[in-house]
Amino acid sequence: MATADESLEADAPPAGEEIHLPNPSILPILNAVGISLAIVGITISLILVIGGGLLFAVTAIIWIRDARREMDELPLDHSAGH
Repeated sequence: MATADESLEADAPPAGEEIHLPNPSILPILNAVGISLAIVGITISLILVIGGGLLFAVTAIIWIRDARREMDELPLDHSAGH
């Protein structure tokens, strides 16, 4: 039976491999605000639905584009050892 320390070591990347973390971004917050405005707007005003929906759609598109760009920048052999 594996101990907790052995389990953590198995999940860790090999020594010397760089861990990729996404850059800080305000996009998730703006995305959440957009969907929240759209949902609240259903009961209050069509303008909030449209504005929130547009904010949500634009931030989602930008967020996905940025994530794809970051994935393309990863080394090609990144998953070869896993």
